[in-house]
Amino acid sequence: MQPAIFLDRDGVIIENRPQYVRSWDDVVIYEQSISALAKINSCPFKVVIITNQSAVSRGIIQLSTAEEINQRLVESIQKAGGRIDGVFMCPHAPEDACECRKPKPGLLYEAAQALCIDLSRSILIGDALSDLQAGQAAGVQTRILVKTGRGVEQYHLAREIQMEPFQVFETLAEALAGIVPEN
Repeated sequence: MQPAIFLDRDGVIIENRPQYVRSWDDVVIYEQSISALAKINSCPFKVVIITNQSAVSRGIIQLSTAEEINQRLVESIQKAGGRIDGVFMCPHAPEDACECRKPKPGLLYEAAQALCIDLSRSILIGDALSDLQAGQAAGVQTRILVKTGRGVEQYHLAREIQMEPFQVFETLAEALAGIVPEN
C-alpha cells in the first residue's frame, strides 16, 4: 500500500467561485498549483483529488458536467507534466447526509480502497476545515491548510473549534515544496 497526497479541488488547485464552478469556462487554475504538481510527478505518493460538488445535488449542474470539469482539469495537469491518480467526488448537498461529503471521511475511504492507499502515511491538503476534519476522521496524520481559496478565513475559525494540530502554508506550491522531497 502506498501513501497519497489528497488534494481538495476548489480553493487549492482552482479558484473557488461564489456561485459554483458551473462549466469549464468558470475554471481559473492557480498556475502555481499546476507547476507544483508537475514538480512532484515522480514522487512515491499517489496524487488524488477529493472534492465536494453540491452543485450537482442542488440541480445547478449535471453530474456529467461536474465529471467533465474534473476530467479537463486532470488533462490540464497532465499536459503541464503532472499526474493525478484518481478523482473522487461527492455530488451531494449537506442536507443529503451522505457519508462521502467532507467533513465525513467517505471519499478518503473510497479512494484508499480503490487505489490501495495507506491513509496513515498520507497527506491531505485543503483550504477548508471540513477538508482537514475528513482527513482527521480517516486517520490521515499530515493535514495541511493552504491560505488560497477560503483558507485564511478558515484558519481563523480553527481557533474556535477543537482540532488536532495541522500545518499551514500560503499555497499548494509551498505546501508541496515543504513536504515532498526533491526528486
